[in-house]
Amino acid sequence: MVLVNAVSEKDRGEDRKKREEEREEFEKLRKLLVEGLEGFVLDEKVLRAMLRVPRHMFVPEYEQRAAYTDRPLEIGHGQTISAPHMVAIMCEVLELSEGHKVLEIGAGSGYNAAVMAELVGKTGHVYTVERIDSLVDFARNNLKETGYDNVTVLLENGSMGYPEYAPYDRIAVTCAAPSIPEPLLEQLKPGGILVIPVGNYSQELIKVKKR
Repeated sequence: MVLVNAVSEKDRGEDRKKREEEREEFEKLRKLLVEGLEGFVLDEKVLRAMLRVPRHMFVPEYEQRAAYTDRPLEIGHGQTISAPHMVAIMCEVLELSEGHKVLEIGAGSGYNAAVMAELVGKTGHVYTVERIDSLVDFARNNLKETGYDNVTVLLENGSMGYPEYAPYDRIAVTCAAPSIPEPLLEQLKPGGILVIPVGNYSQELIKVKKR
């Protein structure tokens, strides 16, 4: 019995050491990624937020080793997690600040919402809408595991926005639309900002500020 306990303790110690080494490796890769993003964004707040969010926790296990490459990654159901430079650009264009209430259309794995949650802080809140129920579960679990309690993931279509918590200081749309949906403009506060990729075969990232 003593021998069994000794072996078990040794295994636990090796597991802890392996997890710590893995954590350090991911942190190093994340730092290199963020340094590469400095050519895309100038806002230091956005870069610091990207540095704090563990992207590898928002992708399937088989994609974790690729989490800190600057490209989209598969998350299942024909969906992808956006490339880090696109997340950073959208967050910079949104001009997110402490206390903002944000609506995101297209939760995916929850990564974009986590970066925005860093920027709006504990006094702000991100409501993110996803139409695929298994991705809703995936995003909720990822956000819970990484400690983001200022994000609410909602199972909805999203094309009509989410009027229950409107108006919003900021609205971010992660999927392309042929035009800007009118309900999103209606749910935006005066002075608020909406960012959305618009187009069919090719898209432009459009920023709208409501007067």
